[in-house]
Amino acid sequence: MTETTKKAATKTTAKTTKAAPAKKATAAKATKAPAKTTAAKAPVASAKLSGATYATGKRKDSVARVYLMPGKGNITVNGIEMKKYFKRPVLQMILVQPFDVTKRDGAYDVVAIVAGGGLSGQAGAVKHGISKALEKAEPDLRKALKVAGFLTRDSRVVERKHFGFHKARRSTQFSKR
Repeated sequence: MTETTKKAATKTTAKTTKAAPAKKATAAKATKAPAKTTAAKAPVASAKLSGATYATGKRKDSVARVYLMPGKGNITVNGIEMKKYFKRPVLQMILVQPFDVTKRDGAYDVVAIVAGGGLSGQAGAVKHGISKALEKAEPDLRKALKVAGFLTRDSRVVERKHFGFHKARRSTQFSKR
């Protein structure tokens, strides 16, 4: 009888040990879930942007949601002024190119929400979104934007790493002997 009681005791302890971590895991998930949502929270378009022209721009891994409305030429990216967000003059120039080509400098305000990729890809995504939004707002501008190549999504992305290589195409060093 002692052996059966020992087996029964080990079964009950095994059941309790299995049940205990599951409860801890659910409690841990419950506490972590709100932290993830607050950390990954992106700027949301406000109610005053509801009348704006909307377009989505993409470049590399970046996706930009662009809201275009008549204004004085202010461009904000993720709630920050363009010159503070994109500090390099080249990236600032990329954002303004659609307005230069269409001769609409200072005619529109832009609010962009960008996610993913690096700064260069984000600048290209915002430029693509601005171009598409300008075309929606004024269909006459399509020809100028199309000739400049701003309406075409640049589909070049980073090549994946291949097996047996250091990077996508970088091979190991050759040794003759």
